[in-house]
Amino acid sequence: MRLFDLDKWEEILQTITRNKSRSLLTAFGVFWGVFMLVFLMGGGEGLKRLMARNFEGFAQNSCFVMPGTTTKAYKGFQSGRSWTLELADVERIRRSVPGVETVTPMTARWGVNVWRGETKGNGTLKGIRADYARIEDPHLTYGRFITEADEREYRKVCVLGKRIYEELFPGVDNPCGLYICVDSIYYQVVGVSKMTSNVGVMGSAERSVMVPLTTMQRIYHYGDQVQTLGFTARRGVTVTEIQDRVESVIKRAHFIAPDDGQAVFMFNMEALFRMVDNLFEGIEILVWLIGVGTLLSGAIGVSNIMMVTVRERTSEIGIRRAIGARPGSILRQVMAESIVLTVLAGLAGITFAVLMLQGLETIVASTGADVSFQISFRMAVGAAAVLAVLGGLAGLAPSFRALAIKPIDAIRDE
Repeated sequence: MRLFDLDKWEEILQTITRNKSRSLLTAFGVFWGVFMLVFLMGGGEGLKRLMARNFEGFAQNSCFVMPGTTTKAYKGFQSGRSWTLELADVERIRRSVPGVETVTPMTARWGVNVWRGETKGNGTLKGIRADYARIEDPHLTYGRFITEADEREYRKVCVLGKRIYEELFPGVDNPCGLYICVDSIYYQVVGVSKMTSNVGVMGSAERSVMVPLTTMQRIYHYGDQVQTLGFTARRGVTVTEIQDRVESVIKRAHFIAPDDGQAVFMFNMEALFRMVDNLFEGIEILVWLIGVGTLLSGAIGVSNIMMVTVRERTSEIGIRRAIGARPGSILRQVMAESIVLTVLAGLAGITFAVLMLQGLETIVASTGADVSFQISFRMAVGAAAVLAVLGGLAGLAPSFRALAIKPIDAIRDE
């Protein structure tokens, strides 16, 4: 059958439209299967990207250490003791745990009032070191990050989070060089971070005012005490492999029982990322099972209807055979009808799924999240190719049934 034989295509169209209700119901099975597959795949990918934004900027191989309260007596110390991390712990970890790449201390004051003239904001004052950028990328919009020179010279400089910047500097494109006031101390703005992650260490990144750790320690008389230690693992080493070693070093230095499970809190970002990845792998498998299962049921429906159609056309096919129609011509005719019905229904399902995904993307965009829910062009082409194959497979059984019809049987049927 030539591809552009208009008579053949007209005959296919007439066969499909001969019983419109039956054809529509059959096509709906394929339509719904393709729609479910494409919509769930696009929605799943969009949801994955939306979840990934919550961790955007964080090093996946990072972990954070925070002090808790002891639950066991140890070396003369009673249970229920509170303890604090200190700057010396940084060198202890670097010296004792070879798999660690970066170790950085942090401290914070929550709910501080931030002023610029008559404009007031509220956020978190964070004391950090320059190497904190290796754990949480600040994504600077303006200026620079905290430097080692800022730490050495106890400079009163700061990097603002996105929300604090918008509240204090409305209409100001670049606030670098200007000043803000926190707890009666003036800081010069040297950078603005556009970090929007919802996973905030010691407070939201968007509402943070980051200053040199040494400056904050001197102003608030913290001495060598810090509230949190963050560390990353070297390439080829997982956080899980070194986490217990880091915990042992901390416990030994602060006289904490080795089997005290509540005294040191470890927040393993690597485990969190792995958990999220496993969750979406499971969702993707479930999507494929649902979509492919529904699509196969639709293809089986097409095959059954084509069998009925062949049975109804027994006389027609028999007469064609009697006047010299080749078996290959009959085979191609029936398979072409099956493929056309399947592909048309499938393309309608893909189109409807794309429109629904576009609507979902518009709704999500109205909340301020810039995330794409659309499937790729390659995926759409692949889906169309799969539909053609399924249509061909669905037409195999009816085609062989048509080939089995003999002219004498057609006469008797008539």
